[in-house]
Amino acid sequence: MKFNYSIWIASAVLLFSCKNGTDKKDLVTEVPAAKNERKLAKFEPKDGVLIFVGQELEAVGGLEAYNDGYLDHFQKPAGWTTYTNINPGEESFGRIQEGLDGLYETADWGDNDYNASLQLAAPAYENMALAIGLQFVNHEEKIADGTHDHFTYKLAEFLKSLGKRPVFLRIAYEFDGEPWNHYDKEQTLKAYKRMVDILRKEGVTNTAYVWQSTGFMSQSQQELESWYPGDAYVDWLGFSFFNRWEDQKMIAFAREKGKPVFIAEASPTISGKDAKATGNTIETQLSNPEQAEEAWQKWFVPFFKTIDDNKDVVKAVHYINCHWDSHPMWKDNSTFKNIDARLQLSDTISKRWVDKISKELFIQSSPNLYEDLYQNK
Repeated sequence: MKFNYSIWIASAVLLFSCKNGTDKKDLVTEVPAAKNERKLAKFEPKDGVLIFVGQELEAVGGLEAYNDGYLDHFQKPAGWTTYTNINPGEESFGRIQEGLDGLYETADWGDNDYNASLQLAAPAYENMALAIGLQFVNHEEKIADGTHDHFTYKLAEFLKSLGKRPVFLRIAYEFDGEPWNHYDKEQTLKAYKRMVDILRKEGVTNTAYVWQSTGFMSQSQQELESWYPGDAYVDWLGFSFFNRWEDQKMIAFAREKGKPVFIAEASPTISGKDAKATGNTIETQLSNPEQAEEAWQKWFVPFFKTIDDNKDVVKAVHYINCHWDSHPMWKDNSTFKNIDARLQLSDTISKRWVDKISKELFIQSSPNLYEDLYQNK
């Protein structure tokens, strides 16, 4: 998750205000009693939910220099998530971005180290799918008019180099994240379609295209529809599951479109009592037993309930196993400045997590994973 932070920090107060407690409205849209069988999307499992983990090298682990992440403590999941951008010349916490940062070499734009190539070369990452969050804030017009086509062609080369490894590409993720993303709607729609057209023309066949909302900014089906690139350009629909998860409209929208849902970003965050005035979430350190228990009851329970109640459409989830408050990017962010979501810090959370994801519903890494996912290509 990567924002335009100077605007975000100043404006977060207005965005994350909600009451997050026991007096909640319904978590989900009720599954229709009888629904038509729909065609499965690219890489969509017929049954089950793909588990992804992210987001930076420290959080995922499994490497010699990064050895205290999710992969070092839990069963290998079906996939992992990384992030990149096409915003050359933009400054982010002391780094001047070059475009496609973090794919080929180690880059830190304020959220710790990213290096997808390092992960792809490591044995620990074999038999895992890859999800990529791609942002291009302030550059949507240059992608739409072709100025930045060379980045898309380079991305096509990268994707093809992965062979049969399934990729879930989240183009302009959290497109409706105003003001931190502040995408221009018309240009973003053109940019999204242009990128997909080029990637397809270049012979990229191992990639599913994910269209991801914040999950709370678009407050109606009509608003979501106004951002929608069209069925021909979207394989999966996505949304973020943070402290305003109860406001999401994407599950109902997905049922209407006949598409699967990827809960593309999820990490335990709980709105504080003063959230309506400040946007702050409460401190959540999973190393603190009392805070961990509150996180389980107020965030993890609704998270798993949302999955369980919507198994017909929710087919992938991404847990962000991040030490948020240790990274410069989040130290002044009202949502993440007091969050440490590393599961391995809490024995009780770890045990419950393992118990949940060990159920048949959840899909982990396996030697047959690619073959199984390519049944729907």
